[in-house]
Amino acid sequence: MRDTSVDKTYDLLDRFKTWQLLGLAVLSALFVIYPDITWLPYELKELAGGAKTERITLLLIRYSLLSTLIFLLVRYNLKSLHSITLSKRFFINLLITFIAFALYGGISYLLLVKNRHYGSLVLFQFFIVAVLSTLVGHIAMLYLDQRKKDKEIEELRVQNLQNSYDALTNQINPHFFFNSLNGLASLIRKKEDQLTLTYLDKLSDVFRYILQSHKKGLVTLAEELVFVNSFQYMMEVRFSDKLQYQIEIEKRKLNLKIPVLSILPLLDNIVVHNVVDSDHKMLVRIWLNEEDELCISNPIYPKLVRPTTNGTGLDNLESRFKLLVGQSVRVYDDGQLFTVILPLK
Repeated sequence: MRDTSVDKTYDLLDRFKTWQLLGLAVLSALFVIYPDITWLPYELKELAGGAKTERITLLLIRYSLLSTLIFLLVRYNLKSLHSITLSKRFFINLLITFIAFALYGGISYLLLVKNRHYGSLVLFQFFIVAVLSTLVGHIAMLYLDQRKKDKEIEELRVQNLQNSYDALTNQINPHFFFNSLNGLASLIRKKEDQLTLTYLDKLSDVFRYILQSHKKGLVTLAEELVFVNSFQYMMEVRFSDKLQYQIEIEKRKLNLKIPVLSILPLLDNIVVHNVVDSDHKMLVRIWLNEEDELCISNPIYPKLVRPTTNGTGLDNLESRFKLLVGQSVRVYDDGQLFTVILPLK
């Protein structure tokens, strides 16, 4: 298995251009030697001639050395995030800093021997650089680790949502499958060959849509209604003129999004729970309300014998809408008209 920690380290390092790291180093070094800058005018008053030049030169050399040191240490710490521990990181930074301090000490000895009493302050400044560089590396490592954990949590959340959605969607198929076969069996018994062939074509379109639904979460209203048209044909053939659909949706609204296979369980439940015959003609209305929510309504003609179902159709639909839309399905039943309102995105 490929270790991606190195790649992530380089990704973090690549976010900073060289000039950005140099800018950071220059500003940081300025912060470190700020006490020397504020005290410099008072020192220069006590020095004369070449001593002033030497003092300014030495300060500029120290500033340049600190800027370079910070640049190299920060780059090193970002590059080696996961390869060393905090204690080892600090030891290496301290060692590099000590070498840099020794180099500065040699330059100082050669240029300005009589000002060596600044050594304790300078040593402290170099030590601060080592500490800050170590903290930069450690904080960056913690940041990457937290991002990795957040990403893993998000991937698990999405995976759980997808698994839950797949499980809920799969519960639709068996119930609809048996109802469809009953309709096909009825046509075969009547020996209506042409209707049977057309019915099979529409049935294949419906099941193709169902089988491909696991690859989709949200679909446009236009896609869902194409599927509804195939389902509508099957139901109208099955119930003749006793079942009709009235779809009233403007074309400009067809790009609204809806969870795939949301309308199927509602249309299927209508014929499962209601009497559909010459005395109880069923008109199913599908339209958008003023809030651009999809409304599906039908008159209530309850069967004398309650159908045997698992009773989870609306619960499954509610769960899918909460997963994919973040809103709830609303149901209204006044005893005469049954209406389901589906929020869209």
